[in-house]
Amino acid sequence: MAKPRRQAFRVAGYLFHAQSPCSLSTAEELFLDAAEYGNIPEVRRLLEELPHFNFNCVNYMGQNALQLAVANEHLEVTKLLLRKKNLGRIGDALLLAISKGYVRIVEEILSHQAFADSHMLTNSPSQADAHDDFFAYDEDGTRFSHDITPIILASQCHEYEIVHILLMKGARIDRPHDYFCQCSTCIEQQRDSFSHSQSRINAYKGLASPAYLSLSNEDPVMAALELSNELAVLANIEKEFKNDYKKLSMQCKDFVVGLLDLCRNTEEVEAVLNGNTESCPTLKPSVRQNLIRLKLAIKYEVKKFVAHPNCQQQLLSIWYENLSGVRQQATAVKILLVLGVAVGLPVLALIYWIAPTSKMGKLLCGPFLKFVAHAASFIIFLCLLVLNTADRFEGTSLLPNMTLHDHPLQLFRMKTTPFTWMEILIISWVIGKIWEECRDIWSQDIREYISEPWNLLDFSILTIFMTSFIARLMAFWHAYSAQCYVDKHYKHYADLSNVTLPFDIQYFQLARVNWMPSDPQLISEGLYAIAVVLSFSRIAYILPANESFGPLQISLGRTVKDIFKFLVIFITVFVAFMVGMFNLYSYYLGAKYNDAFTTVEESFKTLFWAIFGLSEVKSVVINIDHKFIENIGYILYGVYNIIMVVVLLNMLIAMFNSSFQEIQDDADVEWKFARAKLWFSYFENGGTLPVPFNLVPSPKAVASLLSRMKTFLWDVPRHESRENSNSQVLSSLFQKIMNRLIKRYVLKAQRDKDNDEVNEGELKEIKQDISSLRYELLERGKHDTETLAELIRQLEELKKKKKKKKICQWNK
Repeated sequence: MAKPRRQAFRVAGYLFHAQSPCSLSTAEELFLDAAEYGNIPEVRRLLEELPHFNFNCVNYMGQNALQLAVANEHLEVTKLLLRKKNLGRIGDALLLAISKGYVRIVEEILSHQAFADSHMLTNSPSQADAHDDFFAYDEDGTRFSHDITPIILASQCHEYEIVHILLMKGARIDRPHDYFCQCSTCIEQQRDSFSHSQSRINAYKGLASPAYLSLSNEDPVMAALELSNELAVLANIEKEFKNDYKKLSMQCKDFVVGLLDLCRNTEEVEAVLNGNTESCPTLKPSVRQNLIRLKLAIKYEVKKFVAHPNCQQQLLSIWYENLSGVRQQATAVKILLVLGVAVGLPVLALIYWIAPTSKMGKLLCGPFLKFVAHAASFIIFLCLLVLNTADRFEGTSLLPNMTLHDHPLQLFRMKTTPFTWMEILIISWVIGKIWEECRDIWSQDIREYISEPWNLLDFSILTIFMTSFIARLMAFWHAYSAQCYVDKHYKHYADLSNVTLPFDIQYFQLARVNWMPSDPQLISEGLYAIAVVLSFSRIAYILPANESFGPLQISLGRTVKDIFKFLVIFITVFVAFMVGMFNLYSYYLGAKYNDAFTTVEESFKTLFWAIFGLSEVKSVVINIDHKFIENIGYILYGVYNIIMVVVLLNMLIAMFNSSFQEIQDDADVEWKFARAKLWFSYFENGGTLPVPFNLVPSPKAVASLLSRMKTFLWDVPRHESRENSNSQVLSSLFQKIMNRLIKRYVLKAQRDKDNDEVNEGELKEIKQDISSLRYELLERGKHDTETLAELIRQLEELKKKKKKKKICQWNK
């Protein structure tokens, strides 16, 4: 039997043919071909000789003559077509010209009467030409999105000149509403969630374009920083488009870095870092003139901008203010300087109190010496914590020592509970640190304060210290009350050895082994130990100042974040096996090799130490003949060790390696960014005196407070007028500098684009130009041939006339 023939499938060509509204006539086919290949004479002839000709006819892909001419960059054909009224798909042709970067064609289309109203520029062609069923196609054959406007497309294509032309005509990109906006417009658009998300992304692609940022904003640096942060937030909200938003956020950051890279002098660098002070009227004057853009860059983690050489050079000049010679000194000299400041800190504080405007006082106000003074104060605080334990190095006893009594009637706790002079110094440091933190909270927003991890660590340390001291004070107060009772009722006794005291009074004579677990002194000592450990971890805050220890500290911080992520899986697995093993062995208390898994506490201890190999395998053995339970225990215990030790711990190690390698790959940028954050905290005015010398207000602080009160009460109008005049001068200077930088950026972008290699598209354009020239030459040759034939005909007629004239003469 013959094999049956397989039925043919209808392919794309059939689909395109089915979409064609009607078959084309011969003249229409010639017209579309002439428009596509740039046959100017043929297009002109058809438009002039056939007045009722359908010049809006389309081919099998729904493209009319204007779109074909624009797609092939035939400017003259486009001009001829644009002379016609009621021209269809002109908006789609504009998008097509913008996508290909044909500036002259864009100018010609925009000069058409259809764009006399800006309505066509603010809406997409699909909205303007809603009656059409076909849209323009780009070079890949895909249709433009319904929400694409000319300005959005030009911005996405980085066409600076076209963006400028559209901006001059009043086109703008509307910023999308907040993601959680519930206005009527957003609710209507959210009915088609995919289309709504795509329109938001397309709008942000236009807003984040360097072309739009540089040409549409008076302060492009501020706009780019704010937009980068907004896109970073949206990346965490719209997870499905996370990569797109992250890419756009990085594009904004690269734009800011590009502007900083084009700075040629200190004035331009300061303009980029400080910004326009008039745009931040809510900030205090002292803050407004102090690296506002840099502060935003640090807040939004624009690391390349902060670590840029131009920015770092400006930071170094501020950091070593009035101490430029220290920068070139060796590390040993800097260490000696730190030790000298630490030893002479009380003298330096006294000098600043007496003469804050003297040369030494001004040096102490500098960021570098301020940092050294605070670091020295912190080192002294750590030394006090170490010295406070000096009396315990030889060991202590749990039993009361009767030699500690000053007189026979003194209770034992009255000698051990009071604060020592070393602890009083520690308390003074803690109180001074609390006052410093209160100043920081007052000078900045509470949300900004909480967002900084080091502030949370400081808050935790101070809270634990204060809780410990309060508990210690409560213990002392209870002991003092008991001592007052003894002094009042037993003052006639020689000692307390033969006296029967009430239980609540006798308690303060008991040894430590007999104290209640909730004793305030025990709680105080436990909290104090935790605070001491956290205090020593605080030394990592100053490590970024050193190039060697800075990357290590950054890697350590990233490792801590990985641990918190890992703990979610770790705790889940750990709790699952802990509950399971407890349920299995809770009935065998006293019938096991040991007490492992018989209680929740023992289950926790056994599984925790099993991670480090410190638990025995016999922990699952039962003394009775219940082999099934024992085998289940062996299996669960083995699976636990495989999951925790082999899988999860190795996964944690891999996460550590990944984080460390990520830091090392970009160690210079990471370290300079962390160092800039540390330096910036010492650039603000105030806070010159370190802890605990800041507890005593200096005359300068009092005078500054009085001056502010006087200015606020009496000199407001004059001060405001002077400040307004200064801000206008600064604003004009800032705009001039920004204009220079933007011009350099645009010229550089256009030069880089022009220096690109010739690609296939450019070769295609050359081919199309040659084809158009060919038709022009053919037309010119045809015209010359007709002219020559006409001349020959006229010559022949002249010859005939002359011959006829001669014949007439002969006849006469």
